[in-house]
Amino acid sequence: MHELSLCENLLDQVIKIAQQHQAKNIESITLNLGPLAGIEPLLLDNAFKILKIDTVVANAQLIINSTPIIIQCQQCGEQSSATNNYLVCPSCQSNDTQLISGDELTLASVALYTAT
Repeated sequence: MHELSLCENLLDQVIKIAQQHQAKNIESITLNLGPLAGIEPLLLDNAFKILKIDTVVANAQLIINSTPIIIQCQQCGEQSSATNNYLVCPSCQSNDTQLISGDELTLASVALYTAT
């Protein structure tokens, strides 16, 4: 379950951000997660619930936004959405496509609470 180690790294990053801003609490963490990232959102959420205990992140909500799979055709140049296992251009049916998005895991935002 690599989601656990990914979540550990995420929390380390978020805790550093909280320390830099002298935050007392973190309200939410928002991630952008593509379907081709190889990460199960439910397992990531479960790891988050376990690892956040007794940290500045303890009361935070994890928000996972699913990002679409976008490809660009190297033959006709069209950019379009695609499905998990079908990265074919819908216009010219070429399979010579480049993945633009859909494989990312990015930290989109951290909502900090800094009041005393």
